[in-house]
Amino acid sequence: MSYNWNWGILLSPVSTGEPTTYLGWLISGFWVTITVSLAAWVIALITGSLFSILRTAPNRFLAGIGTVYVASFRNIPLIVQFFVWYLVIPELLLVSMGNWFKQLPPTAQFYSSSIICLGLFTGARVCEQVRSGINALLRGQRNAGLAMGFTEWQRYRYVLMPVAYRIIVPPLTSEFLNVFKNSAVASTIGLLDLSAQARQLVDYTAQTYESFIAVTIAYMLINLIVMPEIIRAGIQAVSRG
Repeated sequence: MSYNWNWGILLSPVSTGEPTTYLGWLISGFWVTITVSLAAWVIALITGSLFSILRTAPNRFLAGIGTVYVASFRNIPLIVQFFVWYLVIPELLLVSMGNWFKQLPPTAQFYSSSIICLGLFTGARVCEQVRSGINALLRGQRNAGLAMGFTEWQRYRYVLMPVAYRIIVPPLTSEFLNVFKNSAVASTIGLLDLSAQARQLVDYTAQTYESFIAVTIAYMLINLIVMPEIIRAGIQAVSRG
């Protein structure tokens, strides 16, 4: 193999004149990936939970709204959704809102579009997981809330949702990790996350292997950090139940 390995390039100053190294670029992308993914997960968990309630509600109209949401976001490729949120949605908003978005700094546009898109896309998947957890509950648990005089909302809040979350800890853990991996698609609209910084490093140094090996290690590090904490939290939740 005639490839010229040079791991020292990571510690070399960048050729753009910025006061950082190529490793600094990767670290910057690492934190962008972390912040965007965590913010998107908050949106996904809230949105998915709310729409799972609609999907399992006895009202057909509400159930239909949940079905449309899930079908829309799960059946459109994620990369297409990123471009829709970044390029199309601002044009469909009120003129004042669209102009406000376009006048934001580019970084803010990339961040907001990526977080909303990734959050709603993942929310549709979370919705189905929470719905399956609710549907897995025995009919007696469903009727217990009504027997205690709870309203429909209280029945979901105090009886159905807490138990459903404990059932779906494993798939939710997997989905949480998927958020970090799917965030790499945001680089297509200009967000300088880990994958974008890796390509930028290759463009400036031509050290392909060093760049993508470093990024692979970074993603593995994220998984190692996330998995034990989520699994431990799930075990504790089940044991408390």
